[in-house]
Amino acid sequence: MSIKPRWIAPVAVALAVAMPLTATGDDGHASLATAPVTVIAAGEATSFDGVVEAVRQTVLASQVAGSVIALDVRAGNRVKAGQVLVRLDARAAEQQAGAAAAQVQVARATQESYISQAALDRAEAQFKTAQAEAASQLASAGAALTQSGFYSIKAPYDGIVADVAVVLGDMAMPGRALLTLYDPAALRVTAAVPQSAASRIGTGDALQVEMPGVAAGRVAPLRWHLLPAANPATHTLELRLDLPPGTAAVPGMFARAWLPGGTVASPRFSVPAQAVVRRAELTGVYVIGADGVPLLRQVRLGRTSGEQVEVLAGISANERVALDPQAAARMPSRMAP
Repeated sequence: MSIKPRWIAPVAVALAVAMPLTATGDDGHASLATAPVTVIAAGEATSFDGVVEAVRQTVLASQVAGSVIALDVRAGNRVKAGQVLVRLDARAAEQQAGAAAAQVQVARATQESYISQAALDRAEAQFKTAQAEAASQLASAGAALTQSGFYSIKAPYDGIVADVAVVLGDMAMPGRALLTLYDPAALRVTAAVPQSAASRIGTGDALQVEMPGVAAGRVAPLRWHLLPAANPATHTLELRLDLPPGTAAVPGMFARAWLPGGTVASPRFSVPAQAVVRRAELTGVYVIGADGVPLLRQVRLGRTSGEQVEVLAGISANERVALDPQAAARMPSRMAP
């Protein structure tokens, strides 16, 4: 007994309205509603994946060795410039500074004993020697005092503690990271842009930034800068877009940089959101092959707009996808190689 194909309601696509079709499997016992892959117009903006970064981010490390005896902050704390964040055991350094100060006093006393004999020619050389020794001891004492200040790690500016890499009792060594601090008042989005797209960015172009889950829609950056050197491995240039003050974002968040105009070399496609299937870590769509058999193909998704979702990789023009992934899974199918 044959089953007559049926029509379903039209499906809205990005640039045109297309009537879905039905596909019949090899066994002739199943029908499947499908929709065409839509090519997004080249005149629209093109997006590139990026990440939120702090313009000013600092990894604080110790300049001297010492045990961590006080840890006054943890990740997420706001700190003020000059605030003590970590204290190291400075007892040995303080003793060394005290000994140096005592030596300065001895040198000065010796110098003064020669000052009373300064009128004597035979004492002039000894007086100059005492002066040099006093200056040397004074410099050593100053260095010891300065070094004793290295045992208190202070915040260089107002910021937020992003990470603390030590705990109480840890041994701090010169160059070992203690904690990471960043300034939340100055954030930016960094994206790698192919050189073919970078060459079309003009100084007057209105670029935009999107941060899914953080801000509604797209925002205009305060300024943007395209670094002049390209990555020799990926042939991309780094695009930096400064975010407006008060943007609710933190370093490491996913973002997109939107450039005006499409990229001919990299066309963009969209499919109905209902066609997307997710299985564990796999995201894909069922593409109808020339023989009518649905083929599960892995895709990489982009921005969702209404009932359509952008597909960044995995499909091409003139293909059709199944609107009901569950029905497609029940039909004889195969996985893309």
